[in-house]
Amino acid sequence: MRSQSEPASAEPGAIARPPLVREFLLVAGLFLVYKFGRQLATGHTAEALHNAHRIWDLERTLHLPSEVDVQSALLHGDTLVRLANTYYATVHFPATLAFLVWLYLKRPAHYVWARRVLALVTAAALVLPFTFPLAPPRMLAASGLIDTARVYGPSVYGPPSSDHLSNQFAAMPSLHFGWALMVAIGLIVATRSRWRWLWLLHPAITLLVIVGTANHYWLDAIIATAMLGSALALIHPPHRTATTAARGTRRLVSEEPALVGAGR
Repeated sequence: MRSQSEPASAEPGAIARPPLVREFLLVAGLFLVYKFGRQLATGHTAEALHNAHRIWDLERTLHLPSEVDVQSALLHGDTLVRLANTYYATVHFPATLAFLVWLYLKRPAHYVWARRVLALVTAAALVLPFTFPLAPPRMLAASGLIDTARVYGPSVYGPPSSDHLSNQFAAMPSLHFGWALMVAIGLIVATRSRWRWLWLLHPAITLLVIVGTANHYWLDAIIATAMLGSALALIHPPHRTATTAARGTRRLVSEEPALVGAGR
């Protein structure tokens, strides 16, 4: 007979955390692919600007709200626009990393699921800069938008001609928005708090920021949402079937014991 003091981690079907070193390398690789992968698609300035005019005209045909209205709201005060620029520059990577670390420590089965989804979305997003290079609206004179980061700071981009750390002609899709939406969905799925739906504020704020700072079009976020939806349809979250109490805490038990110790 099993002792009542036996740790819950020994329960059949309990999800073990994937090996830390391997996961660190996988997640670091994901961030590096995001950061540097799109640079391979540089050198399409004329095509990227031509596509920017096409996207701008398409949005007007679809009667989408004007990005100009969002930026005008930000420009009512220097503090607000600087906060938006700072959010764009500093929240994206740390928020996603904190999300993955928390899942790894607290919800290992959900961590594996979220990491797979983010990897798939990121890999798919790297295709578009090769097939559809796109200049952001801040580079499109016809939009009437300004580069708020350049004017008010802080800015994460240098002049496109000398910026060797990023591909500024890879606006579509917006992984700023796609990752933010996945963070919110992941936390909503993995937690049970009545307040968990407030996590949707993160992608909502991110959307207003990327549009208001003229770094992305509405369609960049729409395409990112479609990509994320496709990834979520292919990669399902773990099912919660039971919880066991041990040492005053409740631990996750999954229907998928095949995931024990696996980081696939």
